[in-house]
Amino acid sequence: MELQLPQGRLRAVALAATLLALVTITAPARADVGETIIDRCTHGESLSGFSQHAYEQALNDISAGTEEYSNCAAQIHEAQLAAAGGHAGVGPGTPTSTGAVALTPTPAERRAIARARHLAAAPVRVGGQTIHPGVVHADVASAFSALPTPLLATVLFLVVCLLVVAGSALRGRLRSRRSQ
Repeated sequence: MELQLPQGRLRAVALAATLLALVTITAPARADVGETIIDRCTHGESLSGFSQHAYEQALNDISAGTEEYSNCAAQIHEAQLAAAGGHAGVGPGTPTSTGAVALTPTPAERRAIARARHLAAAPVRVGGQTIHPGVVHADVASAFSALPTPLLATVLFLVVCLLVVAGSALRGRLRSRRSQ
């Protein structure tokens, strides 16, 4: 017993089956791009040629063991920066430390980079003071508190030595004036 379908309906069923097969094949391929990048990194292969979204997905998918025992996270991030054109000193066709070759950014990516460089965040008023993003106001106390103790002790020792030398020089001048 054979099933007979009209010619048009047979084509529609075949087309639907083909589309369904394509969708089920391509969806996992797109989902595994992060794993592909991680696999390439762990095998020392080039990480270039992926989209920003793919690099971001790889950084999110990286396992704790891979992150701990390799520098794949740093290499993926470097490849991501190179693909975005944000790596200073890496030109088109220049190998990076990961062995990847930096790609030239597209015109749209170049415009986005130029726009981001020229955008400046507006000052914000907080508690009666105006805060300018990107400006760091450091006072002397914070500068000294950030120094390591041995360096602070050395600086203090040098200041005391300078005071002793300056004091003895001043005492010598005063004695020479008195004797005249």
